[in-house]
Amino acid sequence: MRLKMPEHGNTLLFLASFAFLSSWRVCYSGKILVVPFEGSHWVNMEILVKALHARGHSIDVIRTDKSWYIKDSMPHYDAITVSVNEVFDSVFVNPLLEGIFALEREQSSVMAFVGLQLEIFKAMSGMSKIMCKLASKILRDDDLMARLKERQYDLVLTDPALGTGVILAHALQVPLVYNVRWMASKEGHLVLAPSPLSYVPIVGSGLSDKMTFLQKIKNLGYFAIGEFQYRFLVMPQYQAVCDQFFGPEVRYDELVQRADLWLMRADFVFEFPRPTMPNIIYMGGFQCKPAGPLPDHLETFVQSSGEHGVIIMTLGTMVSQLPTDIGDEIAAAFAKLPQKVIWSYKGAKPATLGNNTLVVDWIPQKDLLGHPKVKLIVAHGGTNGVQEAIYHGVPVVGIPLFFDQHDNLRRLTERGAAVVVTLASVDKDDNFLKALQEVLTNPTYRNNMQRLSRLHSDQPIPPIDNALFWIEFVMRYKGAAHLRTESYKLPWYAYHSVDIVFTFCTTVAVMILLPVVFFRMHVFKTITK
Repeated sequence: MRLKMPEHGNTLLFLASFAFLSSWRVCYSGKILVVPFEGSHWVNMEILVKALHARGHSIDVIRTDKSWYIKDSMPHYDAITVSVNEVFDSVFVNPLLEGIFALEREQSSVMAFVGLQLEIFKAMSGMSKIMCKLASKILRDDDLMARLKERQYDLVLTDPALGTGVILAHALQVPLVYNVRWMASKEGHLVLAPSPLSYVPIVGSGLSDKMTFLQKIKNLGYFAIGEFQYRFLVMPQYQAVCDQFFGPEVRYDELVQRADLWLMRADFVFEFPRPTMPNIIYMGGFQCKPAGPLPDHLETFVQSSGEHGVIIMTLGTMVSQLPTDIGDEIAAAFAKLPQKVIWSYKGAKPATLGNNTLVVDWIPQKDLLGHPKVKLIVAHGGTNGVQEAIYHGVPVVGIPLFFDQHDNLRRLTERGAAVVVTLASVDKDDNFLKALQEVLTNPTYRNNMQRLSRLHSDQPIPPIDNALFWIEFVMRYKGAAHLRTESYKLPWYAYHSVDIVFTFCTTVAVMILLPVVFFRMHVFKTITK
């Protein structure tokens, strides 16, 4: 049968229809349930949500009625709001930050280290308790669960820093994709990929991949602390939810490792080389984009800096203010510089604030970083800020505060693109001012950061497009089981081949000892005759 070609008048319509039908598989519109985490984690997740919506997917987002960052239904998603009594918000975070600030300023003390770990233990346990209550509330709501099942989602996209999404994906029996850097108490790789402690530094250790013997002992100690948090403070709470709703045969740690895809917010321009797995997809810097125009008042201020340029400072979304004396010391150091300074700060106005410093509640960080007059950024070392600084090639003076920030900044210092000042030393011997002057006057820092920027940009596909491809891959094939390791099904002794080694050693011992036993028996019988 011959295909009749369309007449000239219908050629364009034919070609358009053919193109549409040919691209149908790529443009398949799916249903995605997003279970996010609050704070800066949601800032990351929302970028993915917007990109998925732009490709025609239908997005539902689980949020609470006391949500800190996640707004009610937006143009790019529909919200499913759950009423709760407790939530992870500024009321939960601020007392924790105050305690961490006080302990960080005494970081040379052993007792301060112990106190810091206890604060983190308390935070992890409290956060897990809140998230387990949310998961239980959802699972008990028969009407809500019926609506979720009726939607027939193609996948659950969640941040595994909380376990609610993991549990919901199992309840709904749909593929699971992580937007991941952190698990409940450890870095994501540690859950899935082999992580030799001899050269894989643990978060919190502040170590590189080149460790001395004593540093390896320290690394092992931090690993033990993380495992203790997870095994005794976090996992039992989520396991209790699994026991209640699914039965004790469903193990929470197995559910975590059963995810089809791990979208990792990192890349090896930033990370130290380490083992990985085929279902870990690296999308470090996916939130980065070229700078846009600044608001008029900021552009005017930036241009007024002349040849000296501008410094920007921000300590992230969770830190609104610093101890008064630290804020005064930072402001005094800025006042001694010829550069103009734009400082994102919501605390009390420092008494030592100079005329060259503009204090604002919020800054368009990505647009400022891309401005040619920006000389450096003073930052806390959060993953987003570090990756955006790399993207735009702007060197960093780091003031790490908590969690992974020390480690993120260590990665930059190892690459010669940052100088770090601890919170304990900011107000001592002009350390902060010296760090600023070092980065401003030594071109090596900018050159190294711009090299990192070129390495990061030299990719065959932008990180956000890579992430979208793999999310849609999981939707097309109803999972990615062929990429998923089966190691999570093995007990620890089988995973480490302890049973094989034990069997081999036992066999060898028997083969050696049996002839000895027979010989001795023979000798004994001979003597007794």
